[in-house]
Amino acid sequence: MRSRRHPLLTACLAALFALAVGFGLTGAPPAAAAAAAPVRIMPLGDSITGSPGCWRSLLWDQLQNAGYTDIDFVGTLNAQSCALTHDADNEGHGGFLATTTADQNLLPGWLAATAPDIVVMHFGTNDVWSSIAPDTILAAYTKLVGQMRAANPAMKVLVAQLIPINPSSCAECAARTVAFNQRIPAWAQGITTAQSPVSVVDQWTGFDTATDTYDGVHPNASGDAKMAARWYPALSALLTPGDPGEPGEPGSGGCSAAFRAVSAWQGGYQGEVTVTNTSSTAAISSWAVTLALPAGSRLTQVWNGALTGTTVRDAGWNGTLTPGASTTFGFVASTSDAAGTPSATAPCSAS
Repeated sequence: MRSRRHPLLTACLAALFALAVGFGLTGAPPAAAAAAAPVRIMPLGDSITGSPGCWRSLLWDQLQNAGYTDIDFVGTLNAQSCALTHDADNEGHGGFLATTTADQNLLPGWLAATAPDIVVMHFGTNDVWSSIAPDTILAAYTKLVGQMRAANPAMKVLVAQLIPINPSSCAECAARTVAFNQRIPAWAQGITTAQSPVSVVDQWTGFDTATDTYDGVHPNASGDAKMAARWYPALSALLTPGDPGEPGEPGSGGCSAAFRAVSAWQGGYQGEVTVTNTSSTAAISSWAVTLALPAGSRLTQVWNGALTGTTVRDAGWNGTLTPGASTTFGFVASTSDAAGTPSATAPCSAS
């Protein structure tokens, strides 16, 4: 027999159901979206990074002040003797060599303990000081990157061109550092992948051992500030969500490049390229300019930029450009007598 519910009873049941929903009595509420895990960043190196490595505190402070708060510096060490309070976890082992670290397979244990997403590496100063050949140091770099990728196939790696050193006990160290640094960009280009990019950060240009170190090797306050300023644009670019159209947000603008000949002589010329952020609303955090030179011309020197083949990328410290802002880099090119008037076309890309 089909039952018929009284209208008053139906109304009462509906009211009770609504009340139960309001108090969460009809079942478990939908689970809240899990909070995104912070990006884990490992500073890796020797005493320049860890003893005390106060550039890390300045870099942490810059990132926090810019709104990059969902980050976690990681490492098995935690030396904290810098003026600024910061996340002091790091993997900066005083006296360590990159070659020994690779040979003894020390890195996999550190990676397993800390699970970084990004490695910020200034490593190799003690190797250069020990007169180890660049090929041997770069082979160690390759092994270390392989271990990083074994721990995290999507590892992002920032590798420094080393700060200059001029210790009183090593007259050759300054020249050795220059020679080694010149090899790093080509090595990085050969090992980088889309899934696990390896980017070079120029920590050498503009760093003066006389004013930026206290012993010819280790940064003083001025040196720490310069190192943090060079790391910041490269690291913040990896942390940028990349939402185009947000005013002032790094990583979403475009750029143009304008060439001019500064001077010319028989067999060569000096050029200058002005890179401009063409967006009226969005900042860029890095740029790259590919130089197309006349036949018979060859780049021999670049400043305020990092050269790979015929592509000049920002030097780190000059990568971030606010809307409409510009920066310049210069170069010297050799040329044949038949090349004619110095010229270059310079397509620009930004991120």
